[in-house]
Amino acid sequence: MLGSFLIFFGIVSLSWNYLLRMRDEVFSDMKIAMMDSEEPTTVSHEVIEEAPVADNVVGEGADHNYEIDYSKYLGVLEIPKIGLKRGFYNVGSKYNDIQYNVTMVQGSTLPDVVNGNLILMAHSGDAYISYFAYLWKLELGDSVFVTYAGHRYQYLIVSIYEVPKGVVTIKRNYDRTALTMITCTKNNDFTQTVYISEQIG
Repeated sequence: MLGSFLIFFGIVSLSWNYLLRMRDEVFSDMKIAMMDSEEPTTVSHEVIEEAPVADNVVGEGADHNYEIDYSKYLGVLEIPKIGLKRGFYNVGSKYNDIQYNVTMVQGSTLPDVVNGNLILMAHSGDAYISYFAYLWKLELGDSVFVTYAGHRYQYLIVSIYEVPKGVVTIKRNYDRTALTMITCTKNNDFTQTVYISEQIG
């Protein structure tokens, strides 16, 4: 009896992370499907002349042409090469947390902002929340897609570099619309890897 219990417990322990990841992927796919089937609600916004901001600057009182529901995905990140398709939330959402999701960094701009930069972070490693676990497989020229407000934007990776853990310096071309992804470096506890992509089309 004891041996059977230990075997059963061992199997459950070893497969727990996989089961959590599978559950999480099912819920994410359902949310993405629901997002695809809904149209944004049009609302009017007051424009404040004294404090102009760029369109769609996340988390800084930007003017949006539709209402944001903070409980729903704002956009979807997709990287076909590594089989990643994951929604992300707006900066103001309580779900925009690296302990639960791909996280949008404060000060990011959305993909429709010319020369802006959408900055996303996620864990790497073996945990079920390690959505960027396979970013290390990416190479220069690989495609990354972001779906936002009914449009699918394509990016190509143009730079990959490591920085010490802590404050991340983003080195990019400010004349191009960018997507920056940040995660811990594979097999290195002291650095993070930064993936810079530029929008095409």
